[in-house]
Amino acid sequence: MNDNKLVMINDSDNVGVALLDLKQGETIRIGQKPLTLYEDIPFGHKAAITAINKGGCIIKYGMPIGHATFNIKAGAHIHTHNLKTNLSRTIKYQYHRALKTDVPVKKQAQYTFQGYVRTDGKVGIRNEVWIIPTVGCVNQTAWRLERQAKELFGDKVDDIHAYNHNMGCSQLTKDFERTQRILSGIINHPNAGAVLVLSLGCENNNLEQFIPLLGNYSKNRIKFLVTQEVEDEYEEGIKLLKELVDYASTFEREEVPANKLVLGLKCGGSDAFSGITANALVGRVNDKVTRFGGTTILTEVPEMFGAETLLMNRAVNEDTFNLIVNLINNFKKYFIKYNQVIYENPSPGNKKGGISTLEEKSLGCVQKGGTAPVVGVLDYGEQVSSKGLNLLTGPGNDQVSCTNLVASGVQMILFTTGRGNPFGAPVPTVKIASNTKLWGLKRHWIDFNAGDLLHGKSLKRLEDDLLYYLLELASGKVKTQNEIYNYKDISIFRDGVIL
Repeated sequence: MNDNKLVMINDSDNVGVALLDLKQGETIRIGQKPLTLYEDIPFGHKAAITAINKGGCIIKYGMPIGHATFNIKAGAHIHTHNLKTNLSRTIKYQYHRALKTDVPVKKQAQYTFQGYVRTDGKVGIRNEVWIIPTVGCVNQTAWRLERQAKELFGDKVDDIHAYNHNMGCSQLTKDFERTQRILSGIINHPNAGAVLVLSLGCENNNLEQFIPLLGNYSKNRIKFLVTQEVEDEYEEGIKLLKELVDYASTFEREEVPANKLVLGLKCGGSDAFSGITANALVGRVNDKVTRFGGTTILTEVPEMFGAETLLMNRAVNEDTFNLIVNLINNFKKYFIKYNQVIYENPSPGNKKGGISTLEEKSLGCVQKGGTAPVVGVLDYGEQVSSKGLNLLTGPGNDQVSCTNLVASGVQMILFTTGRGNPFGAPVPTVKIASNTKLWGLKRHWIDFNAGDLLHGKSLKRLEDDLLYYLLELASGKVKTQNEIYNYKDISIFRDGVIL
């Protein structure tokens, strides 16, 4: 009889997850009980621990992830062929405040990092110069300026990078306003010691319209170039970039308390182990960081569907609860507006990795938020101001959600993955593998292996290891793979007409 081949996450679950490919007729042990497999169970997929009647709920993480579409035998493979979602359209929710949402802030004297303290009091973990186009028409100009500036004086700062996009013109009201908020949030980001804002001149997002959104900015830190108004935009651009590099290079790292950390929480290419290993690990780090006064932001609203009540019941007050309800139902209305099925979220890669329904994916995804109280809800481009766990509106798309997180002020992104993804945001993007196979296969993508949880390493030990790595990363002592290989991009969410 084989042990440690099928893991049950919660004592109330009626399914287990295969830790390797299992064969029909094989007998394994679940707790103290033997289970003979009725059919093959692929790695990462679910097996019924008990018989489940048609219509009965299938339980994982202690919560329903859907219902059986016909009678299922004990030991049978459970996946999309015999499991259907329970999700529906918009829902009316009631506030049931969970216990222990008032968590005392712990002293964090032993947790510090070396960061760049900006003139507005924010702390960056990188000291870079960014080139931000107001419109996609000047993307190639921005890239050319980036290359020239790196050659001339790139050794004086951590990086010089142009963040190109295809927005900023021919957009109507809400899309246009969203683009402006996202870009202004990126420009005001503390990881950028200085920024060149590059304009064409005739775009909707012209400087006269855009500059007021930046607030009280430093004229030493942010400079502007309208390419239609100068004879040689490259000569003028390099002149401005030299001034910006000289300004940024005056900043030096200094010791700051770890309550200055602002972490983004994101997953992409999830598999059946994401909620068990990587997301659960990030959840533990999230709880520790928020308890000593730091800030975290969880996004990907469609990947909260089916698990949203776990977050709602942790709202610090009823006003925050109502904001979460609106966050969830408004995003469902976005699907409905386009006649799309709300629950058709798990990607082909998710399904191949063993995820069957959106509830299952969501219950795994929200593990990244740990057990911390939810203190705030943010809109696109809204700067985070409340310490603790915040929720951020936006889709699950990797590029868009990472851009949203950066615009709200995260210094780094904890990006868990079971399938792998090389994408990186403007800030260090920490790829955390849910399984050791991915860690071994894509070491040039992955920064940390949470798959060790499946091989005997304790959650407490991995939690300490990950937090230590993050503090080293924040101090500039290590780089993420996305930084090493220069995988740095942005993508702005669009919902509407392009003129």
